[in-house]
Amino acid sequence: MNADEELLEDLLAGEHRALARVISKIENRSSGYRDLVSELYAHTGDADVIGVTGSPGAGKSTLVDKLAETYRDRGETVGVIAIDPSSPFTGGAVLGDRIRMASTVGDMDVFVRSMSARGTLGGLSTATADAVKAMDAFGKDKIIIETVGAGQNEIDIVRTADTVAVLVPPGSGDEIQTLKAGILEIADVFVVNKADRDGADRTVQELRDMIQLDEGGGMAGGGGHHSQEVIDAHDDWDPEDDVDDADADAETWTTPIVETVATRGEGVDDLLEAFADHRQYLVDSGEHAEQVRGRYAEEIRTLLREDVHAMLEDRLAATGGVDDLAEAVRQGETDPYSIADDVLAPVETCLEDLEIDDG
Repeated sequence: MNADEELLEDLLAGEHRALARVISKIENRSSGYRDLVSELYAHTGDADVIGVTGSPGAGKSTLVDKLAETYRDRGETVGVIAIDPSSPFTGGAVLGDRIRMASTVGDMDVFVRSMSARGTLGGLSTATADAVKAMDAFGKDKIIIETVGAGQNEIDIVRTADTVAVLVPPGSGDEIQTLKAGILEIADVFVVNKADRDGADRTVQELRDMIQLDEGGGMAGGGGHHSQEVIDAHDDWDPEDDVDDADADAETWTTPIVETVATRGEGVDDLLEAFADHRQYLVDSGEHAEQVRGRYAEEIRTLLREDVHAMLEDRLAATGGVDDLAEAVRQGETDPYSIADDVLAPVETCLEDLEIDDG
């Protein structure tokens, strides 16, 4: 048994040190990490994955702390991935693996890991999605992903989380309209945190009005963007079954609004109930299978893009590099389109003869 096999065995046996090492290996893209992640898939599918996002200052970290504490009180284990801005110097998380959850310090069944957004502020990298798989395979019941909340790139969380909670602090209608163009539209649950402050009632009403306007599509009729219930997602799937299910099940998910005061733990039980309701909706509606397929399809596309790009970069470097080609374009000897055609011609020839084995 090699070192990676031992590491995987230790992770599956519930050793937190092994979980930390696996996530580090994933984040650093260390040698052998791909084989390690490949082995994780067979052990995933049981965890609830919850995304918590929203504008800066909405109180995400405090709320995540209370969510973890409440889940632990109920006897469930928790993993937390906090997406931090990338350091411009090292590419690592600026805040590092800091202990940010006062209520659960010392509780080994709450595993907290900070990860870098890797240059996409607020975005989730492929490494983060793989880290979720590691926590899922480890056996965490609940996995919470907290993002920095910096705008449009928050939609990346949709590809990883089953249920997305968008925090909206009490504020003006202008702020809600600004958010509406971005992260609000990925919400499965709205959370008006700091609900004891002035303007909270107005914010709730503005969100309610917005949901009503979007009824029949968008947020209210979208029925959840996510899933993780891998159950039978890729077993005996017939696309026509989904059509029949869609016709038979007209019920949709209407985004609830939950008021919380995270500093005092108020409204947290209501929020967990909303999460559970959404989870049940995904299972009952059959949407989980569609979303799991969509998630895997995106992973495949991402890996193909990254791998093909890396292979082409290596090939170009071996033949002089892009700079030489760029100089040839500058000298008027060729053009970027012709270069791309020439570089990709052998690839296209290979693809014509490729047979993909799906079994």
